Amino acid sequence: MPVLNDVLAALDALWPPERAEQWDAVGTVCGDPDAQVTRVLFAVDPVQEVADEAVGLGADLLITHHPLYLRGTTTVAASTFKGRVVHTLIKNDIALHVAHTNADTADPGVSDALAGALDLRIVGPLVPDATDPEGRRGLGRVCELDHPETLREFAGRAAARLPATAQGIRAAGDPDRTVRRVAVSGGSGDSLFDAVRAAGVDAFLTADLRHHPSSEAREHSDLALVDAAHWATEWPWTEQAAAQLDEISDRHGWGLRTHVSRIVTDPWTAHAAAPAAPRSTP
Repeated sequence: MPVLNDVLAALDALWPPERAEQWDAVGTVCGDPDAQVTRVLFAVDPVQEVADEAVGLGADLLITHHPLYLRGTTTVAASTFKGRVVHTLIKNDIALHVAHTNADTADPGVSDALAGALDLRIVGPLVPDATDPEGRRGLGRVCELDHPETLREFAGRAAARLPATAQGIRAAGDPDRTVRRVAVSGGSGDSLFDAVRAAGVDAFLTADLRHHPSSEAREHSDLALVDAAHWATEWPWTEQAAAQLDEISDRHGWGLRTHVSRIVTDPWTAHAAAPAAPRSTP
């Protein structure tokens, strides 16, 4: 069986830490480099419920997309929720490794997994990585549908194919507008509107769309917006990442067992829909 250092070397080849944004906090949070690894759990969020799941599985390594400590800290006391996660993992000999923005822009990356979950054909990155001569890496993906759909149907596709959350799917634009070409970006995407407009797409699917950027984007053009829960747009990456590690394990004869957490760690837990009302002109 491999030791943690062996697995980390493979993970760093998939998602090189130097490709993370400068503000990001990726890499190994805790773990003994010489400890054997036999079972690995993938999840989006390093929260207590996921740490407890790793303990119950007998995992040796937990790999999450979101960092535990995005900013510096002066304590890992178990009286804090993040410190409690660290204590839980260390007490049970479980390492924690984070692949965040370095996984967003990878090939394949988070948005490839999102496009795959929606059964879209990828044309290329939305924001290409200038250091990639093949033009495959980058943030977000530009995609095409196999056949045109209305915005209503495309939003329904997202609702049916992404993991269910309390938020569900919101859409902005004419529900009967035809959608052929779309941009997708896992996680918060409303900083990408300039690139989305330049891509000439009919719709943009992402998460965490705020009022003012979305309103301004709709005033700029008739671009349709599809807003899903942050967790739901990034969860497909965990299955993709687990499959990548499975392939590496098979190639090296490691015999690792990988698992994907299906705990919904999206923070929103309930949704009350208001009655639909037609837009009125004052």
